[in-house]
Amino acid sequence: MLTGMRPAETAGALVRSCHPEPTVAVTAMVTALAVTTGRDAAGVLLVATAVLTGQLSIGWLNDHLDAERDRAVGRTDKPAAAGAVSVRAVGVAAAVAAALCVPLSLASGIVAGGLHLVAVAAGLAYDLGLKATRASVLPYAVCFGLLPVFVVLGAGGTPPWWLPVAGALLGSGAHFANVLPDLDDDLATGVRGLPHRIGATGSRVAAAVLLLAASVVLVGGVLGSGTVPVAVLVAAPVVAAGVLSAGFLAGRRRGSRAPFRAVMVVALIDVALLVAAGPALVGPALVGPALVGPALVS
Repeated sequence: MLTGMRPAETAGALVRSCHPEPTVAVTAMVTALAVTTGRDAAGVLLVATAVLTGQLSIGWLNDHLDAERDRAVGRTDKPAAAGAVSVRAVGVAAAVAAALCVPLSLASGIVAGGLHLVAVAAGLAYDLGLKATRASVLPYAVCFGLLPVFVVLGAGGTPPWWLPVAGALLGSGAHFANVLPDLDDDLATGVRGLPHRIGATGSRVAAAVLLLAASVVLVGGVLGSGTVPVAVLVAAPVVAAGVLSAGFLAGRRRGSRAPFRAVMVVALIDVALLVAAGPALVGPALVGPALVGPALVS
């Protein structure tokens, strides 16, 4: 805690340091899937707290490691860089959240919980250096691909093959969109992930293609469940395309986070499809082979 700061001020700064928008969005989406896959109240709470602590650890580690870099480019929106909370406090918060995530994840089962911990580890690896490499998209693909698998396996289901594929596409698209507002600041401090290497235009195109592909894969997968009207499934990719077009058009302004918010809207559309298909996800596989743990079986 910084000298003279009240506990409430420190707590508020820590909340702002955790990347609250994506943390809340990811936690809410995965929790909703847990509800419709039949988890009881205790099970839903375990999923929600496991995902929340995992996302908090990723967000706080990011700001802990990037404090000096954020300060160098004048990121006053970053509490640690602006001096609203100590860098040490953010690091301690990340460590505590990561430690809590372990038992909370494993409470859903060794395989399911282990896969969730792999997803969290991927996010932490991004913070620890992968964000500045050509492989910067890989942690997003792994994390988002495994999150729905964690939920379905924890509920006793056998995840269909398209579930992690759609999640990985969605996460990869989110990566390209999320980096857009910070491209110049990142380059100024030596961060050169995949989006930085292909530039703003390439990143917008990559995000749009990946997110629309996620919608199409989800529509194709959910179609076999019979839980969502065909008209809704047909409309979903069209609406997603419109939202992305509007978001990326607005996102051409320097520093705009409109593309990332558009990603969140499309993510909600996709998750709504998953939520509707939740009961079928814990029954027989919807389409093709199913995933049992990390392996494919016929």
